[in-house]
Amino acid sequence: MSVGLPSWAELISHMRRDLGLDEDDTVRHWGYQTLAEYYRLKHGSIGPLRSWMDRTWSVSAERVKESRIHELIVKLDFPLLYTTNYDNNLELAYQFHDKPYVKIANTCDIVGCEDGLPQIVKFHGDFDDDETLVLAETDYFKRLSFEGPLDTKFKADALGRTLLFVGYSMSDLNIRLMLYRLWTTWRESGRERDRPASFVFTAKADPVQDAVLENWGITVMHEKADHPATSMLNFLDKLYRAVEEV
Repeated sequence: MSVGLPSWAELISHMRRDLGLDEDDTVRHWGYQTLAEYYRLKHGSIGPLRSWMDRTWSVSAERVKESRIHELIVKLDFPLLYTTNYDNNLELAYQFHDKPYVKIANTCDIVGCEDGLPQIVKFHGDFDDDETLVLAETDYFKRLSFEGPLDTKFKADALGRTLLFVGYSMSDLNIRLMLYRLWTTWRESGRERDRPASFVFTAKADPVQDAVLENWGITVMHEKADHPATSMLNFLDKLYRAVEEV
């Protein structure tokens, strides 16, 4: 949203209009996953919705080029970036800053991955491949088994590395389950003290959520600001300056 992308609320409103559903209390409690599942049943596929998202979920390349948040992500030079976004803004940012990378959205991408380059892993899929999209309810249920190629890759990547989660509301069930399973894996190993540190950045403090995450061995961080994008920018800027000083 910091570069002009629509919110999830706008996605839900579009699906309701397309499906002829009234915006009243009888449907207000449905999440976008359930509506997307209904959309798939009514239209026979998620294709029309994906096409609308592809058109609407695009911003001018210039907006991405001018985005300080995207610039800092590139400059921080993470070896692995997992994103639940479907758009290609991260890839554009790497291209603008002449930083080579590889994109991984499916099994073939894993096999053909070039060593030594930053990896942008499209964990919930990519607009270039409808089959990879995790959008409807059954897509999420399938991911909860964590037995797919990208799930196996994430578990291998995450087990021995320091993790930093940014930009999430931490309400995504897939993400929360990943964090929980990582915690239980280390706890059951009997070597939890050897576990690399894990961090979560969220724009606003939430004492309930923060307590749960900290119980899972995750350090929660916040930056006070009037807008979530400003909070994110301030955090990434501080992190970049700290890394430069090392």
